[in-house]
Amino acid sequence: MTVYEYTVQKPNHEEVNLASYKGKPLLIVNTASKCGLAPQFEGLQKLHENYGDKGLQVLGFPCDQFNNQEFDDIEQTTEHCKVNYGVSFPMFAKVKVNGKETHPLFEYLKNQQKGMLSKEIKWNFTKFLVDKEGNVVKRYAPTTPPDKIEEDIKSIL
Repeated sequence: MTVYEYTVQKPNHEEVNLASYKGKPLLIVNTASKCGLAPQFEGLQKLHENYGDKGLQVLGFPCDQFNNQEFDDIEQTTEHCKVNYGVSFPMFAKVKVNGKETHPLFEYLKNQQKGMLSKEIKWNFTKFLVDKEGNVVKRYAPTTPPDKIEEDIKSIL
């Protein structure tokens, strides 16, 4: 299996099959607009701008599981990210990344690359790097700044 087996939803609930990203490296991130780590949106946007023409796709998945740090209204989330951080990479509908209602994509990601102590996601802005074949190659801690991922991205472009 690869990430291409999964379907996600845009903020308007339109279904997107991740197979539409075949052949492109992905950086999949669980985000939260009101998190102290939210300034990472700027770094994620910079990666999107610097490597998007080489195929990199940054995909943001808002999540409200950690101290309710996401807006209730997904429109408010996407607007906040655009206005405050210049986000133009795809943002999707809110997901759960842990527990019984974990989105299947995030269950897969966690099973492919476990964290330091467990497979569970511990906080907002956990990042998963996926190669052009849809394989999860690395997981990054929430505190890893996007620019520290740059060399790994270059190696799979």
